[in-house]
Amino acid sequence: MCGLQPVREVIRAHGSRTLRVIVEHGDSPTLDAVARFATDHAIPVERASRAELERLASGARHQGVVAFAPDLVVHSSTAAIGLEGAPLFLCLDELEDPQNFGAIVRSAVAFSASAIVWPAHHSAPLSAATFRASAGAIEHATLVRVPALPTELATLKERGVEVIGLDADAKHALADLELHGPLAIVVGSEGKGLRKPVKQACTRLARLPMSRSIGSLNASVAAAIALYEVTRQRRPSEA
Repeated sequence: MCGLQPVREVIRAHGSRTLRVIVEHGDSPTLDAVARFATDHAIPVERASRAELERLASGARHQGVVAFAPDLVVHSSTAAIGLEGAPLFLCLDELEDPQNFGAIVRSAVAFSASAIVWPAHHSAPLSAATFRASAGAIEHATLVRVPALPTELATLKERGVEVIGLDADAKHALADLELHGPLAIVVGSEGKGLRKPVKQACTRLARLPMSRSIGSLNASVAAAIALYEVTRQRRPSEA
């Protein structure tokens, strides 16, 4: 993990389980603050040259700091996630762009989604680009990578979760639906939207109201709007 905010989030998420933090040599109040933050969490801190950090970051933008953290925990199904307290699952259908994926993860964490669910194939990898796009928020997310999304959606429906797919041509707007119970929101890929088997696995489809001159929204924008709407309905005095 590299970059100022991603490394801070690694430290917040893992504390002393973070293996080590490497900071660039030199006088920098910002980097010194990161080093102190790591030390306060009992994490070993090392100093290294810019060239060494470039090597460790494999060319990624590191901002003078790199951290080595435990591997992310990625579940293979939603079965272990309880339905108490009306959980919110955010499901991504073959979202291949790591920037969008990371941005969606950040929104999901910000709006307290219970889990992010996506298919193993034709989806963005959990790469350095995804980590950076989430600004480290991925360290706080519950991640579920499943063999087949339609099958997982069917399983969620069997457990009593309402599955709503976002579709620009849907009859009903998301804001017109009741979103208080256990819920899964399904967001389609950047170019194709929801695949037919995924649509068929949904309880219903819903659209985001917008100008007729715009056919669709970026997947990360659509996900953020949908998450906000759920939050608005569930906590109207706080959203």
